[in-house]
Amino acid sequence: MDYRVYIANKLSSEHVTSGDIALPPNTEMGDYALPCFKLAKILRKSPVQIAEDFKNSFETDDVISEVSAVNGYLNFKINKSGFTQSVLKTVLKEVDRYGSADDGAGKTVLIDYSSVNIAKPFHIGHLSTTVIGSALYKIFKFLGYNVVGINHLGDYGTQFGKLISAYKRWGNREEVEKGGIHAVNELYVRFNEEADDDMQAEAREYFCHIENGEKEACELFEWFKSLTLAYVNKIYDRLNVHFDSYAGERFYTDKMQPVIDELKEKNLLKQSEGAQIVDLEDYGMPPCLILRSDGASLYATRDLAAAMYRKNTYDFYKCLYVVAYQQNLHFKQFFKVLELMGKPWAKDLVHVAYGMVSLEDGAMSTRKGKVVWLEDVIKRCVEKAYTIISEKNAELENKEQIAETVGIGAVIFGALYNNKIKDITFSYDKVLSFEGETSVYVQYTCARANSVLSKSGDNYVLPENFIPDATEYEVVKAIASFGQTVRDAAEKYEPSLIARYAVDLAQKFNKFYIECKILTAEGAARDFRLCLTKAAHIALKNSLSLLGIGVPEKM
Repeated sequence: MDYRVYIANKLSSEHVTSGDIALPPNTEMGDYALPCFKLAKILRKSPVQIAEDFKNSFETDDVISEVSAVNGYLNFKINKSGFTQSVLKTVLKEVDRYGSADDGAGKTVLIDYSSVNIAKPFHIGHLSTTVIGSALYKIFKFLGYNVVGINHLGDYGTQFGKLISAYKRWGNREEVEKGGIHAVNELYVRFNEEADDDMQAEAREYFCHIENGEKEACELFEWFKSLTLAYVNKIYDRLNVHFDSYAGERFYTDKMQPVIDELKEKNLLKQSEGAQIVDLEDYGMPPCLILRSDGASLYATRDLAAAMYRKNTYDFYKCLYVVAYQQNLHFKQFFKVLELMGKPWAKDLVHVAYGMVSLEDGAMSTRKGKVVWLEDVIKRCVEKAYTIISEKNAELENKEQIAETVGIGAVIFGALYNNKIKDITFSYDKVLSFEGETSVYVQYTCARANSVLSKSGDNYVLPENFIPDATEYEVVKAIASFGQTVRDAAEKYEPSLIARYAVDLAQKFNKFYIECKILTAEGAARDFRLCLTKAAHIALKNSLSLLGIGVPEKM
């Protein structure tokens, strides 16, 4: 049973949802609470009066044993024994589906994330879009939505003409095959360093060859693309990232003209200094450029075509764009253009903005050469994890595989733990700490719980009418809040809520582990504590799974 949903339904108020029911900081006041302050303006009463009115109309039952109104809060105390029985029975029955729901049945959510550029290696700046998008993919899937993950490839532009020019001047197929994406990138960098006007003109010509379908140019482009995807897919596999579509910018080349025609038909397209624009001055924004003076398309043109194609193809409920906050204006502009075109579904487009990632020695700067490749960050985390694990448990079997799980988890969790809009300073020491707010701490807690369970012999059952003590009950309540946390994360497009939940539950479980005997307890207490340990392990494992992080059995 989801007790927040139960309380909200029992209140029978159109102004109160399960998301409004909170966990009070002082558990002596109650197990759940409704802050009534935001209702004051709606109901035109003081929060104190609203709480008192709700209390007077609320009937206690076998689930809610007590209701009180204190300083604008409506506090609820749950029947501990019944609550505990319900929570643990549900977790132990549903196991890896615990916390899931069918909220999204019949609804499709599209998530545009990672969006790798062809012929360029991943740097650490790509980490956030990749793991935030992947976590949202898993979260919405867990809630029953049909989810489509889209890698909107950066595969359009004169840079590919430059690359062909560079390859034909200096490239060697055998060397490029051997060096892969990094060899391709070196050719591109060399071109930009040495290019004169004639070389730039040649590059533009080669790009025209690609656009016109000229055989050699297209074959070279497809080769560069295959090298890129072979490289990035290895990283995606390690990060547990999945996509359903790789339709990139080039895919929409033949889909832009209908958009331009519609803009003209609706008198939205205006000429400005030779360029074609949509004027957004009345909405406090600069104009949205649709076509340059030379007739070339821009990002907005292709994004408009992509949005219309996606709506026609998938009839999405929501379409999310996981892109850095520097692109805020771009998304506001093209969302507004769709709205002006009369597309009612423009409101269903969401820019999921996130902050930047840097290492402790400074921000990433491509122009200054301070680029850190994501593969190198992953490699270093896994190697460091292996060293730490070996020092802590030299006899541990499968240390390489465990180090991979721990190191990859640290990379992902390090990018997901803070609110997504915040800039992140990535620290190898911090993300791999066995103490504090890290995936390693949560994984170690899971290994600790698993160790207890492996010694129990599975000879335990959940006792009836068991009343947990205060420490045990804190764990039960934390486990019970998982489902609502998943819903909150989906509603706010905020995977950090699940990361923080995992740390909080791990802290509560470790307190219980230290204070309460488990294997040496007797009778009903032993059975209950083993069931609680198993339920906590399930909730922790499920929470990490939604972030794309695995759980070793031993550490």
